[in-house]
Amino acid sequence: MTIDWIHLATLVGAVQGFLLAGALAAHRSNRTANRLLAVLIATFTVYLIQEVYYSAGLIRAYPHFFGISYPLPWVFGPLVYLYAVAASDGTRRLRARDALHFVPVIVVLIAAVPIYMMSGADKVALFDRLQSGDAPTLVRVLEPFKYMSGLSYSAATVANLRQHRRRVENSYSNTERVNLLWLLWLSGAAACIWLLASLIDATNITLWRMARPSDAVVALSITLLVYAIGYLGLRQPEIFRYDGPPPAAAAATTTPPESPPQSAERGDAPSERNERYERSGLGDAEAGALKAALVALMNKEQPYRDPDLTLPNLAERLGTTPHKLSEVLNAELSQTFYDFVNSYRVEEVRRRLAKAEAKQMNLLTLAMDAGFASKSTFNQVFKKQTGQTPSTYRKAVAGRGLSF
Repeated sequence: MTIDWIHLATLVGAVQGFLLAGALAAHRSNRTANRLLAVLIATFTVYLIQEVYYSAGLIRAYPHFFGISYPLPWVFGPLVYLYAVAASDGTRRLRARDALHFVPVIVVLIAAVPIYMMSGADKVALFDRLQSGDAPTLVRVLEPFKYMSGLSYSAATVANLRQHRRRVENSYSNTERVNLLWLLWLSGAAACIWLLASLIDATNITLWRMARPSDAVVALSITLLVYAIGYLGLRQPEIFRYDGPPPAAAAATTTPPESPPQSAERGDAPSERNERYERSGLGDAEAGALKAALVALMNKEQPYRDPDLTLPNLAERLGTTPHKLSEVLNAELSQTFYDFVNSYRVEEVRRRLAKAEAKQMNLLTLAMDAGFASKSTFNQVFKKQTGQTPSTYRKAVAGRGLSF
């Protein structure tokens, strides 16, 4: 029995996987998402252990464990996708139709029954054939579908997370902790690794002149990504869901908050506005009154200075529903909740920058006082709405001696 450094790393990863799966299963927030992630980590742990089993030559002593991990790659993609769906919606529960995602792995298991029924000696002989590159017809037929599954589910996961990112801007005024951007990047990286794995398999490339198949390195890379998802998933806060319309297609405006765009300026006919509000039961008169109350509340009570302000919070203060408030923001003001609230925060920073006492305060302090939760978001939003970075804008205001 011999183990090189990559197998030792794999074994350590497997041990961490058991611990991480237990921690995720016990996590109380968003139970569906964390249980899915725990199952995913557990399957990867089994996959890693079997990788060590093969590489250490244990198959010759315990041949009946041969092939246990073979169907697992067909499970990775569906589990990552279902986790992303559940993580982006705290109310999501597993449904009967979700089982359809696992039909391919059942097909693979049924197709592999003759191999599982082999004697120990026949399994060792098959393993030796695979090592020499002489794969049975069944394996040659199934392998391309494994990579197709991984690539397809990676693409579906990325698409779902991009949609979630747009939805979350209609619910949160600060999105850093709930936008699942980390999962989007990791899923994109996993898609690249699946593509690399399929190319390696198709061309029989050997990495680093190693004597072992290169897809073992690819499998370890994917495992590291999934473990990263697991650790970050433990830190992911609960994401609520509300019954609201999809985000507006129109881009956010840069009109000062004190004078938001009126529906008449948008050129909407009364019939068009009535049709837009038909689903929520919100009429023109109620929409106009809600819009006026919203602007008055923002200017008088300044709720935007709360960095944790959400759509339901603001709707409650207005005595309306999140759905109706979102309708008004999208249809009347052509803004998502995120852009609407942050436009007030930018205006607050601009107003304070025009005052003499602002010279003694740094920009981050001003941003935090206005309700921004991070420097990166402040810089991004400020430049989007003013066309200048905060520091450039501050120098320009100081040079002109402007006041608002």
